Formats: sequence, C-alpha cells, structure tokens
Amino acid sequence: MTFNQEWSGLMSEAKGRQSVGMRLNAGETPPGIPGSGSPFDLVVTQDDLGAVGNQAFLLHAELRRKADIAGAGRNTSGAGSTAQAAQELSAHNMAMGDELSTTLSVWDSQVKTVLQMCAHISNHLNYSQKTHAKNDELIEASLRGPDGSAMPVSELSKYMS
Repeated sequence: MTFNQEWSGLMSEAKGRQSVGMRLNAGETPPGIPGSGSPFDLVVTQDDLGAVGNQAFLLHAELRRKADIAGAGRNTSGAGSTAQAAQELSAHNMAMGDELSTTLSVWDSQVKTVLQMCAHISNHLNYSQKTHAKNDELIEASLRGPDGSAMPVSELSKYMS
C-alpha cells in the first residue's frame, strides 16, 4: 500500500467519525455531549458573578499586602529592604547586587501585572453583574402590559417568530 492510498483511507475514516459542529435540537444530541441536557446548560447567576468578583478582589488585597517585597522595610529615602541590600552589595562591587536589583524589578513588574488582572476581573464581573441585573429589569418591564400585569402568551409568541 502506498502512502497516498493509506492517507486517503485515513482521511475518509476521519470524515466518517466527524460530528456535526452545531446542533439546534438538544433532544437529538447523544448523552454525555455538552448540550445534551437541558436547553439551559449555561447558567450564570448574579451570585456566581458576585462570588468570583469578590474572590478576585480578596486575592488582589492579599497579594498587594504580602507580595510587595519592593516596598517592605522602607527606609527614610523610600527604598525597601531588598533594594537596600542590592545597593549595599553593589557598593561593595559584588555582582550579586545588580542581579538582586534585576530580580526585584522583574518580581515587582510581575506582581503589578497580576494585581492589574485581579482588579480587571473584579471590576468586570461587578460591572457585568450590575448590567445583567439592569437588563433583566428592562426585559421584565417590557413583558408587562400597560396595567403592570403579565403579558399574555399569545402576545409573547409574536416575539418568537
């Protein structure tokens, strides 16, 4: 068997095993595949968003407090103890001083990046939570009749077509 024959056989086998990329009717999806359960598989509640946002906020606060080695033990000129050690080592012509200074700089940069990401996640989820709550209120208000009663099903079906 040549390579081309073997390759063609493998390709046709693979095409036979491919699944459909999108299924609109969840009832036809085989069990065990995402989308096979309830048509509402993806559910995020306001409490979920709030909990994740809160954890990101708490992580930000703790990381800021515990990972700040650049500012720990500041002297009167504002240099932290690690920076002071790097300066002292460099003053005594030890290469380790420059390396410690570089390490401190890289560490500080990376901690700031993680802090920014935590703040971004927390702020975004708080924003999402408020926006979705506001959208829910608008949708609920639009589905009420002029007298505040629930809109009849016959009226709702107009939106489905």
